[in-house]
Amino acid sequence: MDENAKRDWSINDFEIGKPLGRGKFGRVYVAREIKSKYVIALKVIFKEQLEKYKIHHQLRREMEIQISLKHPNILRLYGWFDDAEHVFLILEYAHNGELYKELCKRGHFSERQAATYILCLTKALAYCHEKHVIHRDIKPENLLLDHEGRLKIADFGWSVQSKSKRQTMCGTLDYLAPEMVENKSHDHAVDNWTLGILCYEFLYGAPPFEAESQEDTFKRIRNVDLNFPHAPLISKNAKNLITRLLVKDSSKRLSLQKIMEHPWIKENANHMGVCQ
Repeated sequence: MDENAKRDWSINDFEIGKPLGRGKFGRVYVAREIKSKYVIALKVIFKEQLEKYKIHHQLRREMEIQISLKHPNILRLYGWFDDAEHVFLILEYAHNGELYKELCKRGHFSERQAATYILCLTKALAYCHEKHVIHRDIKPENLLLDHEGRLKIADFGWSVQSKSKRQTMCGTLDYLAPEMVENKSHDHAVDNWTLGILCYEFLYGAPPFEAESQEDTFKRIRNVDLNFPHAPLISKNAKNLITRLLVKDSSKRLSLQKIMEHPWIKENANHMGVCQ
């Protein structure tokens, strides 16, 4: 879609198709721009909900960040418009849906598939970090797959553009870095931590610090209480990458560049495949 061709969109420009999902603040539909026949995802957010939860500022920040990001592994936001009751986001359509559903269906991914997804994510996050964007909520539910199986980071609701350290605790419980759990200031290294969590989850089917209660999960994160189950059997190099990312001292976590150069990534990731 050529987002420069038109700025004053309205709901009359689109044919609305089936619902793709629903959230706390609205719904997402597959839609087609009538003039070009281009298929997109239309996110419909209720203004009433924005008022109720006082998230106008957060939504505006999310839209401004996402529309500025142009990378093959980041879902495009082409534009937005509103009417009296709704805000509409015109998004790239990811035909194969949530990575989370794929992970649930399979139980866990092979090392090749997991390494390919981690490489794609690392490249996308390196691009974000260059633009001083910290995502802060990378998790399988926020990762989509397009018609070619290419991974796309989709939700920038907790993201922030900042050169200084941040204080806000945000994100999703199992994926929070220790500095967030301890309410300390944080920087882009929280995303590097999450790559370690995801790598583990892709290979074992569950995040590493899951526990019965929120407090127990927090305790395990604070202590970096990391265990590798006997099954499925994963390679030493995979464990090495996870262990070097899940480090309490954020300054000692493996850098994104070093992740791309890690032997496990080099041996397993499809460098020419779904990252391009």
